[in-house]
Amino acid sequence: MVETRAKLAELDPTWARITREAEEMIRDEPLLGGLVHSSILHHGDIESAMAYRMSLKLASDEMGSQILREICDAAYAADPDIAIAARADIVAVHDRDPACERYVQPLLFFKGFQAIQAYRIAHWLWTQGRRDLARFFQMRVSEVFGVDIHPAARIGKGIMIDHAHSIVIGETATVGDNVSMLHSVTLGGTGKEEEDRHPKIGDGVLIGAGAKVLGNIRVGKCSRIAAGSVVLEEVPSCKTVAGVPARIVGEAGCDQPSVAMDQLLGVR
Repeated sequence: MVETRAKLAELDPTWARITREAEEMIRDEPLLGGLVHSSILHHGDIESAMAYRMSLKLASDEMGSQILREICDAAYAADPDIAIAARADIVAVHDRDPACERYVQPLLFFKGFQAIQAYRIAHWLWTQGRRDLARFFQMRVSEVFGVDIHPAARIGKGIMIDHAHSIVIGETATVGDNVSMLHSVTLGGTGKEEEDRHPKIGDGVLIGAGAKVLGNIRVGKCSRIAAGSVVLEEVPSCKTVAGVPARIVGEAGCDQPSVAMDQLLGVR
C-alpha cells in the first residue's frame, strides 16, 4: 500500500500543485517556513500531510498527536476513497470560495475543510465498529472547529463549507456530492425517534447561511435553500426555497447552484 501511494503521489496533480504552492508560500512569507515544511513539504503524499495536520489540530491532553496520527494513517491505508474525497473537497473549495487563492490554503488554514476531513476519519472508525473512538473525534472536531458532524452521517465528495462556524449534521443525515453550504447550517432531526430522522441532501445543492433543514425529508439535486430558511417539507430537484417555513419561490436559476454560489434568488 505504501509503495502504491508513493507511485500515485508522483502522478497526483492535486498534491503536485499543493507542494508547488507551498514553496511559493515560503518565498512570499519566510516566517511561515517552519509551518509549511512540517505540514506539507516534509511529506511524500497528501495522505501523510493530512494525517499530520489533523493529528496536530485535534491533539489534547486526553489524546496525543502521535496516537491520532496513527489512527489517521490507518484510515487512509485501509480506504483510499477518503483521500480521493479530500482531493475533490480541495478543488471544490478553491473553485467556489473567492477567498481561496491556492490549493494549499484549505489544508493549512480553512476549518471547514479540516473539519470535513476529520469527520471522514471518524466515519471510517464508525464503520469499523470503533464507535467510542469515532465519538471522540466528533467531540474534538466540535471543540476545535465549532463543527458538529455525527460520525454515522454519510457525506459525499466535492464538499465546500464556507466559514463553517456552527455547522450541525445529524446521525442519519446524508449529503450528496458537490454540495456547498455556509455557516450555521443545521441538518437536524425532529422529536426523539431513534430511527431515520435527518435530512437527505441531493447532489449539487446550495444551502445558504443559517438555513435549518429538519426531519427525514429529501432535498432534490441542484436545488437552492435561501439563507435563514427553515425547511420542513421535501424540496423538488432544481428549485429554490426560501422563508420560515420554506416555500418554493422559483427555479434553481442554473444547472449547478452549488458551484455558481448565487444566493440572490433572481434579484439584481
